[in-house]
Amino acid sequence: MRRHLKNPVITRRDIKLKHPALQDVSSVFNPGGVRHEGKFLLLLRVQNRARETFLLPAISHNGVDFDIYEEPTIIKNLERCPHKIYHIYDARITADKAGFYHIFAAMDTDKGCFLGYFTSKDFIEVDFIGLASKPDVRNGVLLPGRNIRFERPNEERVSGGVKSGVRIICSKSDNMLEWEEIGEVFSGRPHYWDELIGSGPPPLLTEEGWLHIYHGVATHFGSSNIYQAGVSLHEAERPWITIARGRYNILEPREDYELLGQVPNVVFPSAAIPHSEDEILDNNCVINIYYGAADTCVGLAMATVGELIAHAKAK
Repeated sequence: MRRHLKNPVITRRDIKLKHPALQDVSSVFNPGGVRHEGKFLLLLRVQNRARETFLLPAISHNGVDFDIYEEPTIIKNLERCPHKIYHIYDARITADKAGFYHIFAAMDTDKGCFLGYFTSKDFIEVDFIGLASKPDVRNGVLLPGRNIRFERPNEERVSGGVKSGVRIICSKSDNMLEWEEIGEVFSGRPHYWDELIGSGPPPLLTEEGWLHIYHGVATHFGSSNIYQAGVSLHEAERPWITIARGRYNILEPREDYELLGQVPNVVFPSAAIPHSEDEILDNNCVINIYYGAADTCVGLAMATVGELIAHAKAK
């Protein structure tokens, strides 16, 4: 992966809104992303100094220089949620052929963390359709053109009492709200860079199968967990079948903005936007991968499809 020379591409200083709760924000990170009307669109996670969370759209012609929308996204129909909501964050976006967008986001509630399902046409407003998981499920990513998603059950309690996950599963649904597991994708590798794992952006369909970028956490360092990015390749018709999985990470914290921040030592991939709008990407297609850096700002790293597939296959 090659970091862009303008990194970090979005920081708290870029959020200059008239909205009273977003005058002097603390952080902006972990964006969802998609091609929208031929441009690069990010749905940013923004925290203010009350640690309240907002979703804020940003648009770019070149994928580097972003114009921030003047108002945060309006989330409609939240009364459909039966629980008290604290935060909605870490959106993952998948487009369909009709220009309609499916969004899964984490929802912290008084009954646990769920995946919420939302839809939108323009990101100015999103509609909350309903809770789409059991409690303690994170990192839900919908495969384009399929009612299939990868997700991570939070089944492991880690330091500080926080729950995380050591496996990614594949599930299917008829209505986008009720999901049934159909297979395990893969699990974490103890003692190595990806002990804890979770999907990053929604997988992309290539000539060799589904290209899947995920995060891994090394937990065996005494002072800090280290969040990194990795890549795997999956069968086109049976995405839960893993063809190849990279031995090495493709991006790890090295720059100051990745090492220092709200959560040090973090690169967290959350959006992968191809430069092509083809349904099946060829090996020459360049991918922009946007990531949260130290839970504080947004970084951009780039690679071609062919480079990422080669890395997934590397021994």
